[in-house]
Amino acid sequence: MVSKDQSIGGVILIVCVVIGILYTVGLFYIGGDPFKWELRFSLIALPVFIAFIAIMGIGAWIGWTMATTPPPKPIEEITSEIEEEKEEEKVEEKPTEEAAPETEEEKTTERKRKG
Repeated sequence: MVSKDQSIGGVILIVCVVIGILYTVGLFYIGGDPFKWELRFSLIALPVFIAFIAIMGIGAWIGWTMATTPPPKPIEEITSEIEEEKEEEKVEEKPTEEAAPETEEEKTTERKRKG
């Protein structure tokens, strides 16, 4: 069975191949002598225009993202926060001197020691 991603990939492959063939035929052979290789200006200008606008759109999106994203914290602040968290964990992990026994066996052994 073919997954959804593989199906989409197959469709994209077929569409790209068909468009490539139609573009090549339209660029060189439609409306003229097939052996003369007359280039059609509109078939060259339109994809170049679309590619140019797409690149400008990507650049604008990157600029917008950079302009609206807050700057990161300095490394010194991050390292000091990490050190503070480690110190807090050490303080919390210190065991008490006489911990209360939790199970019955520990209680009986504790009584034997005291008695």
